[in-house]
Amino acid sequence: MTEMETKEKTTIVLFSGDLDKAIAAFIIANGAAAYDHDVTIFFTFWGLNALRKDQKIAVKKGFVERMFGKMMPRGAGKLGLSKMNFGGMGPQMIKHVMKKHNALSLPQLIELAQEQGIRLVACTMTMDLLGLQAEELLDGVEHAGVAAYLGDATDAKVNLFI
Repeated sequence: MTEMETKEKTTIVLFSGDLDKAIAAFIIANGAAAYDHDVTIFFTFWGLNALRKDQKIAVKKGFVERMFGKMMPRGAGKLGLSKMNFGGMGPQMIKHVMKKHNALSLPQLIELAQEQGIRLVACTMTMDLLGLQAEELLDGVEHAGVAAYLGDATDAKVNLFI
């Protein structure tokens, strides 16, 4: 690539906290990175749950923020399916089928994304609304507002909302 050429850019907004939609977002992101795109995933509202650490992190919160924290799934391994959740049985079935077919799990897809330099950006406004703090999210996650996402999206040829 010459100095005049720049990498293609791909941006994804992950709004959903559904396992299947998060998997799709990370498969697309990792595929774009493999094609040498600069990739940004902007996590907002329920999509932030994919970035939560699995373990409970001791942070000071108000009552409403503590309730949000208890009601939301903690981490990529706890997300439900958008369809056929069946009280948690659906996600276990899809994880079993994925393992059987040697497909990467969502935690593995997230790790691969970080290894490929995909920017994982948590929406600061949503973090404030839901009472999530930086310490509760995976290491290496950036924190920014919608203006930062729009700056990336303006230059991108591919912009997805999942």
